[in-house]
Amino acid sequence: MSEKENNKQNKSNLYFFFAGIAAAFLLIGAAVYFYFANNPETIAQMSDNYFPQGYKIISPQLPEKIFFAGERVPLENFEVKERIEREILVNTYWHSATILAIKRAGRWFPVIEPILKKNGIPEDFKYLAIAESNLDNVVSPANARGFWQFIDAAAQKYGLEVSSEVDERYDVIKSTEAACLYLKEAYEKFGSWTLAAASYNMGINGLDKQLTRQKARNYYNLVLGEETSRYIARIISLKLIIEAPAKFGYDISDADLYKPLKYFEVEVDTPIYNLADFSIAKGFNYKILKLYNPWLRDTLLLNKYNKKYLIKFPEKGSIEIIRD
Repeated sequence: MSEKENNKQNKSNLYFFFAGIAAAFLLIGAAVYFYFANNPETIAQMSDNYFPQGYKIISPQLPEKIFFAGERVPLENFEVKERIEREILVNTYWHSATILAIKRAGRWFPVIEPILKKNGIPEDFKYLAIAESNLDNVVSPANARGFWQFIDAAAQKYGLEVSSEVDERYDVIKSTEAACLYLKEAYEKFGSWTLAAASYNMGINGLDKQLTRQKARNYYNLVLGEETSRYIARIISLKLIIEAPAKFGYDISDADLYKPLKYFEVEVDTPIYNLADFSIAKGFNYKILKLYNPWLRDTLLLNKYNKKYLIKFPEKGSIEIIRD
C-alpha cells in the first residue's frame, strides 16, 4: 500500500473512531434522561445533596388568605398579590435585617403589645414599627427618630418631649403611646386600619388628598408613590415572616431571641449636673445609663421645671457590668 493510500486509511479510521465516541455519548445521555424522567425521586435526592444544608433559593408560597389588622387583603387582584410577593421576597432574602428583626422582636414586642392593646390598636401594628425602624433607634434623612420615626413637630403634637437634653422619641414606651394617639386619630378619620397605616407613611392630609383626588375609598385602589404603595405590603410581609419564620427558611429558636430588659426605675425631679457621676453613685456607669435610657441626650439633665422623670437601671444579675 502506498504512503498516500495509508494516510487516507488512517483518516478514515479516525473519523469512525470519533463518530463512535459521539454516538456512545448520545446513547449514554439518552439513557440518563429516560432514567431520571422515570425516577423523579432520584432528582429530589440529588437536589438535597447538591444544596448545602438543604438551602434552596425559592419563591415562598403566599397564604390563600391574608388579613392585616382584621381587614382582608384582596389577593384576587394580581397587582396586589404581586406587590405582597415582592416584599416577601425582599424580606425573606434580606437575611441580616430580617434575622435582626426576629431577634429584636423577642425583646420589644412584649413592651409594645400591651400598649397597643390598652389603646385599642390592632396588634398587627407592632410590625409597622419594624417597617419604620427595624426596632432600632435610627435617624432618617428627614430627621425622624426612634422606633416609630416621629419628626420633631409630630412628636410634640402627640405629647413627646423633644429638647437638647431629653428626646422621648427614643423612649419605646412613650413613643408607642404617641404612635397609638396618631393611629386612633387616623382611624377615626378614615374608618380603615389599612388606610390609617398608610397615612403613617404619607401623613393624614396627604392620604386624604389622594382619596379625594382619585375618588377612591380603598387603599388598594389608590395610585400612590412607590414608598407608600409598598408600605402596607412591607408590613404584611414582615408579619407573615416573623409569625412563622421556619416557613421562610429561618431556623431561629427561642434561645436565639433577645430577651426583654429587666430593670428598676429611679424617680428624679431635680437637676442632675453629671449623669456619669449619677450612674456611678447608683453602682453602674454612663454607658449602661444610656443603654437603658437612650432618651437622655446630653451628659446632664438640668430639669429647669422640676419635671418628674423615671430613669431605668438594670436589675441585679441581668447584665454583666464591665469594670474599669
